[in-house]
Amino acid sequence: MSKFNRGKLRHRVALETFQSGQDPDTGVLTDGWLQLATGVWAAIEPLSGREFVAAQAQQGTITTRITIAQRDDLNPKMRVRHGDVVYDVHAVLPDPDSGREWVTLMCSSDASTPPDNPGP
Repeated sequence: MSKFNRGKLRHRVALETFQSGQDPDTGVLTDGWLQLATGVWAAIEPLSGREFVAAQAQQGTITTRITIAQRDDLNPKMRVRHGDVVYDVHAVLPDPDSGREWVTLMCSSDASTPPDNPGP
């Protein structure tokens, strides 16, 4: 995608961030995934075989590229939920032209990992 084509954004996803905290009433420490945004339009593209091999050499398990409109609140410790599938974000890449229109999230998913498992 060298030119941002919003027509490719046909999936609705939720962006989630992991947060640790303390319950103000009980004092119990809690960990969990919080939704940062819902209904975000995204393009979800499995990597081609060639891209997958190159990505494995660098990241280990990158399997999917997710493209969304530019946001300033993204980081590689987040995850993306699309229905029952949870994608762990490994890298947040700005668009190569302006760096302001869209971002590409390099992600992995593991069908054997339950959706509420915070993972690594």
